[in-house]
Amino acid sequence: MKSMKRVLAGISTLVLMSSALAACGGNNNSSSSGANATTAPAATTAAAATTAPAAGSGEKVTINLWSFTDEIPNMTTKYMETHPDANVEFKTTVIATTDGAYQPALDQALAAGGKDAPDIFAAESAFVLKYTQGDASTYAANYADLGLDDQLVKDAGIAQYSVDIGSKDGQLKGLGYQATGGAFIYRRSIAKDVFGTDDPAAIKTEIGPGWDKFFDAAAKLKAKGYGAISGDGDMWHAIENSSEKGWIVDGKLHIDPKREEFLDLSKKLKDNGYHNDTTDWTEAWYADMSGSGAQPVFGFFGPAWLINYVMNGQVKDTNGDWAVTEPPTGFFWGGTWLLANQDVTKDDAKKQAVADFIKWVTLDTSETGLQYYWANGTMKEGEQGTKDSVASAVVMDKSNGEVPLLGGQNMFDVFVPANANASGKNLTQFDETINKLWRDQVREYTAGNKDRAKAIETFKQQVKDQLGIESE
Repeated sequence: MKSMKRVLAGISTLVLMSSALAACGGNNNSSSSGANATTAPAATTAAAATTAPAAGSGEKVTINLWSFTDEIPNMTTKYMETHPDANVEFKTTVIATTDGAYQPALDQALAAGGKDAPDIFAAESAFVLKYTQGDASTYAANYADLGLDDQLVKDAGIAQYSVDIGSKDGQLKGLGYQATGGAFIYRRSIAKDVFGTDDPAAIKTEIGPGWDKFFDAAAKLKAKGYGAISGDGDMWHAIENSSEKGWIVDGKLHIDPKREEFLDLSKKLKDNGYHNDTTDWTEAWYADMSGSGAQPVFGFFGPAWLINYVMNGQVKDTNGDWAVTEPPTGFFWGGTWLLANQDVTKDDAKKQAVADFIKWVTLDTSETGLQYYWANGTMKEGEQGTKDSVASAVVMDKSNGEVPLLGGQNMFDVFVPANANASGKNLTQFDETINKLWRDQVREYTAGNKDRAKAIETFKQQVKDQLGIESE
């Protein structure tokens, strides 16, 4: 993933890091030249064009494409290869999320309008609701107004969580090309030692459903000298995105009971030595992927991008000793959604050009659609690239998801139901900030620096101070 190092280098907070990684779960075989996309410095933008081959008569339609990594801009090269008669050119602007630069620049460009305004723009899970349902949702066109109706979504087998996140008042405004439903990624050798089998169907019943079953498994693992997971962050994403309600209900801070229970589950992990007490995106966390941590760790919770773009570079001698199974509860983690500026609907030629590209990226289930290339790692002809979980279950059902890290297991057998079991109804546009505040206070509690009540009190006050949101 070409953009990962750039994103990682400038992001210091946990939630920013995780969402950025999820969003740039890009295919390693994406063209490096691609749309000739230029990464802009934090406070500026840069644009370059991919020009379609000459086809017929008429002036080319220019599509201004904005993103925070070069992943989607690189897709335009493949699009032009597969659509040689498309009378379009792409002008791409890439601004990294580092230091929060992307959103203000995007907002300014959308508000300014005109010929240089974004026609298509990307938003990652950490802030996508701002553009699909929140303060900036008025800029996004309804997919139906582009001619992309609900039947196309149904026919492609798009996971409902992705549709829910991309919709406002029943109108779809954004879809992704990835699917980021979460699985439990575990060590085969440890499974055999503790449970007598590494069969995903059997391990699924050992670790779930529900957290009581998971902690029963953690006790068995500990008795054999293993940690269940690396740190409490591995469990947080599964808890966060399986809660009934989000952080904001009727304009006030709401702590869902499942999210509040994270205090107790995190403390139980620490007090019993069921993890190595690592923090995500640190060297200690990576060490547990390679089996060189304080104690061998059984597994991690995450989507396919965690396997492909994080673990793949860290597992070292444990490569091939992993498998995936369904987690104790359904969840998703990360992702990127594609939106169109509502102004494109005012120009028939531009509307059609924008709709054609968005459809090819998000809804085309054919073997020449982006998702088929993405799922099978065939973006570059004659070169095997990274296989990834995609938005369309139809595409994954006819694709080969076997990867060496998982010992040849077809990961799509697990990720199709994982995507279906995820919920997208518990997010808010403030999650990026609130999640970090919550995670920090949970660690203060489990470290013994605060009691439970004080940690919650501090969290509520911080949300009020930073976001002006009162508690229920």
